[in-house]
Amino acid sequence: MIHTDTPLLFPFSEYWWLYLAFIGFVLLMLALDLGVFHRKAHVVGFKEALGWSVAWVTLALIFNACLYYYALWSLPQAAHLVGIPGFDPQAAANRTALEFLTGYVVEKSLSVDNIFVFVVIFSFFAVPAQYQHRVLFYGILGALIFRILFISLGSVLIQYHAVILIFGIFLIFTGIKIIFAPEKPLDPSKNPLIRLLKKFIPVSNEYDGQRFFSKINGVWHATPLFLALVLIEFSDIIFAVDSVPAIFAITKEPLIVFTSNMFAILGLRAMFFLLAGVVDQFRYLKYGLGLVLVFVGLKMAWLNEAFGGKFPISWSLFIIVGIVGISIALSYVIPHRKTKS
Repeated sequence: MIHTDTPLLFPFSEYWWLYLAFIGFVLLMLALDLGVFHRKAHVVGFKEALGWSVAWVTLALIFNACLYYYALWSLPQAAHLVGIPGFDPQAAANRTALEFLTGYVVEKSLSVDNIFVFVVIFSFFAVPAQYQHRVLFYGILGALIFRILFISLGSVLIQYHAVILIFGIFLIFTGIKIIFAPEKPLDPSKNPLIRLLKKFIPVSNEYDGQRFFSKINGVWHATPLFLALVLIEFSDIIFAVDSVPAIFAITKEPLIVFTSNMFAILGLRAMFFLLAGVVDQFRYLKYGLGLVLVFVGLKMAWLNEAFGGKFPISWSLFIIVGIVGISIALSYVIPHRKTKS
């Protein structure tokens, strides 16, 4: 059964040019990042990471403000919305801005899990610090492509009420699993993808600068840098299975899902270099992220219907920020128990 609801504020058929303009902006920023600011491989220090983190968050907030004012200007004259009883352009613009901000916060929070995995992967392959940015650049470029595919598929499936329930229940169980399941150490050597790769591609144990492939005795070999890249791409696909439905629980607007997701991923590299050294101190954050997934799952499967079709987005933002903030605060307030030797 197709889920009937309020028409999309920004249907792709009318706003395709906005998607293209945003993709052009993303490609421009990526070109500047690798071609200008990181043309030469170097170790990304705390100051540089902090500067880039602030820059990406600022850009996201500026975009959110622009999206708000554009919605305020365009929605009153949108042909597909004119004549809808009770439609309030001001309320719709407010909701647009809050949904973007909430989706951005959710994706940013869930991205911390990626950082845990990146640290393990770089440590396992002993990736030199000056080459880590290059691996993350191409890893995130691939992540952007996969997210576009996931979001496109999700925007079609989310029209069906049964799919909404399935996504919601999936998020609830995923959140519960994160909270109660014991942590298992990640062992990249046992990853089936890496094992399969080694069967088809010769692999070198030595690095060749920042190259992903190296020619040895006339034969091309994948370097450990390429293996690290493959694992990072694979891990992001796994994380996308949680994060994309989570944002669709916040909003059914593909444009908001797309842009908030892209901004969060674009800032992921800077956040990695900013938090990589202290991420293990956020020991209660996993419980917070689990609760966030449970909440957005409940919102998708039950709360939206219980509140007349839409759970208040301002409440959602407050709850999500509160859960993540409290879990981070508890990580610092409650001392870590040291195991007795």
